[in-house]
Amino acid sequence: MAEPQDIPNSGPDAAAAQARQFISFRVGDDEFAIDIMAVREIKGWTETTVLPNQQDYMLGVLNLRGTIVPIFDLRCRFGLGLTTATRSHVVIIVAIGGRLLGMLVDAVSDILTVNAADIRPVPDVDQPIDNAFLAGIIPVGDSMVVLLSLENLFANHGPANAAIAA
Repeated sequence: MAEPQDIPNSGPDAAAAQARQFISFRVGDDEFAIDIMAVREIKGWTETTVLPNQQDYMLGVLNLRGTIVPIFDLRCRFGLGLTTATRSHVVIIVAIGGRLLGMLVDAVSDILTVNAADIRPVPDVDQPIDNAFLAGIIPVGDSMVVLLSLENLFANHGPANAAIAA
């Protein structure tokens, strides 16, 4: 009878190599991803109710089954201009710190399963997107997907802008 062998990745390093899942999506020609655990719903684009005196990237609010949810244009949030939303655009509803927010994106691409050790740090270079929004880079084949930090992306939209029951 063969001797039992040590199982690789069964020690303390196993937690570091633990797989995480992300939803990837497109904004323009770029691929981004967010933690799948933050995603509550993915829905097609519908018109929003505009609120006065908001940032350009805050498109307005939607009534999502009795909850008023602010919708943000990620292209505009990244400083790349306003999106002309069409029926082909998608809104990803996410939960951040007990509040719901919607992100307008061009399309949802994939669900990525990635070992934490495979997430690369963001290089320190000038980029059109504030580096505080970025949590890492995920190599996928010959391309890369930029991992976003939802907490930093929406840090200025605290409890005063939280989703409220209608």
